[in-house]
Amino acid sequence: MSGSLAAARELLREFPVVDGHNDLPWALREQVRYDLGARDIATHQGAHLHTDLPRLREGGVGAQYWSVYVRSDLPDAVPATLEQIDCVRQLIARYGSELRPALTAADMEAGRREGRIASLMGAEGGHSIANSLGTLRQLYELGVRYLTLTHNDNVAWADSATDEPGVGGLSEFGREVVREMNRLGMLVDLSHVAATTMRHALDTSVAPVIFSHSSSRAVCDHPRNIPDDVLERLPVNGGMAMVTFVPKFVLQAAVDWTAAADDNMRAHGLHHLATTPEAMKVHRAFEETNPRPVATVATVADHLDHMREVAGIDHLGIGGDYDGTAFTPEGLDDVSGYPNLVAELLDRRWSRTDLAKLTWGNAVRVLGAAEDVAQEVQARRGPSNATLEQLDG
Repeated sequence: MSGSLAAARELLREFPVVDGHNDLPWALREQVRYDLGARDIATHQGAHLHTDLPRLREGGVGAQYWSVYVRSDLPDAVPATLEQIDCVRQLIARYGSELRPALTAADMEAGRREGRIASLMGAEGGHSIANSLGTLRQLYELGVRYLTLTHNDNVAWADSATDEPGVGGLSEFGREVVREMNRLGMLVDLSHVAATTMRHALDTSVAPVIFSHSSSRAVCDHPRNIPDDVLERLPVNGGMAMVTFVPKFVLQAAVDWTAAADDNMRAHGLHHLATTPEAMKVHRAFEETNPRPVATVATVADHLDHMREVAGIDHLGIGGDYDGTAFTPEGLDDVSGYPNLVAELLDRRWSRTDLAKLTWGNAVRVLGAAEDVAQEVQARRGPSNATLEQLDG
């Protein structure tokens, strides 16, 4: 083991990774319809998943936001989201010696003291609330601590980064969603949203926002990434950007290749984001004749170097998007790879203090700050019962 890697592992024992986004629940839904016995994550699941408990331990993960994502084209998005929440709850109940339920920053710190992985939830896409603030509140009651305002498609009140402009960012109802999230203490997640939506959300939110899994648009020009003018606003807002590992978002050469690979998936009648065994067989066949550009640990570190320069170290984190992507960078193949990234940053002269903020401190601070804002807002006003029709016509 290299000196930097040994130092990285030692650092992660004290300041473990808070990862902003892991799609294990969706992978379990797609692969085994939530049969946890068929994908027992207490044992190594490398043939099927990026994520299991042994590799989370090897990777130095101390807290995980489990994504309760469902596809935006599902006609029954709300019950499907509830099933995803139920999956996370089943995981926590089944593996209680390793996973700890977490709703607050204090819960995250308690998990660190106990040596268990604090398990939080994030809903990925405003379609999961079906234009209903009451549904938003119930997701919060069930433990969801962030909502990504869109996924790959627009919702009626917010524009996605990968769809055609709809309302020009956030509509008035979209701004009310943000205000109600502030009142609840639910983090506003701006991954996947259009740059206009990012700016409107920052104009509206009185609590820190997050990007649960996004990288730098200046380093890799993909609409899923964060423009510098938005990164520059994070110090005033208090929020954070959690760098993602998805090659098509971090490596410019992978952008065009991914577009062709996605077209190939659709030509085979498959959703371009599918990671089922059938889908992976199609992916591998395409890659055999079209070699894939390979991102590395250094590719991700390049994003973090730039994002630190623009936003500052107090506003960075990690959101790998494991089990939500078909491909991963070399050296970050699965959830055991985080020490490789920390070692790369140590080699680039990142200090121990800075790395402790990146892996642990910033994410805990941001959730705690959202809780503090919620207390202040709740002292002034109650729940909003506004509707899309009332505010947007």
